[in-house]
Amino acid sequence: MVAAAGLHDRAMRRIMGADRMGHLHPMTPCTAAGTIRLEDAGATMGGQVVWRHVTGSFRPGSMTAIAGANGTGKSTLLRAILGEVPLAHGTVTRGGLGPRDFGYLPQARIIDRGFPISVTDMVLGGAWQQTGLFGRADRTVRLRAASALHRVNLGGQAQRMIAALSAGQFQRLLFARLLMTDARVIVLDEPFTALDAPTTQDLLELVCEWHAQGRTIIAVLHDIHQIRTCFPDVVLLHGGQATWGRTPDILTPVTLQRAYGGTRDRWADMPS
Repeated sequence: MVAAAGLHDRAMRRIMGADRMGHLHPMTPCTAAGTIRLEDAGATMGGQVVWRHVTGSFRPGSMTAIAGANGTGKSTLLRAILGEVPLAHGTVTRGGLGPRDFGYLPQARIIDRGFPISVTDMVLGGAWQQTGLFGRADRTVRLRAASALHRVNLGGQAQRMIAALSAGQFQRLLFARLLMTDARVIVLDEPFTALDAPTTQDLLELVCEWHAQGRTIIAVLHDIHQIRTCFPDVVLLHGGQATWGRTPDILTPVTLQRAYGGTRDRWADMPS
């Protein structure tokens, strides 16, 4: 990757996502290869319980949404899976998966877009596992980057600075960066928030392509209809607990009313 001048190591690691997944634990004998499993897991933030006694598995090649009202700890669950948040109790095992097996798309709002970095350099950051954080990208890597930008309809934006992109364009750029990885597990934190319908559809199609390739998809989502339509499995967080299973079994009018409020009829009338 050819980095923009003046970006110090920590800043680059943050913007490229390379400081994530830094504390993954090795495989344990009871974990099937490629399976991510939480066993009686709990997390606290600021001394307050976020969720507790969470048990369930993300099978290799599964596609799972994490749902729940604001403040229920959806992003905290993602960060615990990545090894970024220590558990208060219980375990997370990752079936032999290491940092290079995870591709992470954070919430766009937490990325400082004031960094002086171009669209091309940003997408090249997705190849850091091959080039090193400050290694030079050869012609092959640069061709891959150009292809990734075209795939998300940003081919004409390659030389612009990221600060000049619209919100939708920047989200497309984050997806292009993920295309540069060879991750077996794709972890997405609110990937479609505040996007227009065409952009959402384009990026959702890309997620479905990854799933069709056999990758494990774990995504924090807010759109219940979207989850019901596209995600076979779901983890629903509510009241410090997690209800985990097949989406039609979990997202019923009763459980949705309990998790989000409103009337049961409101959820019964929602298209499935």
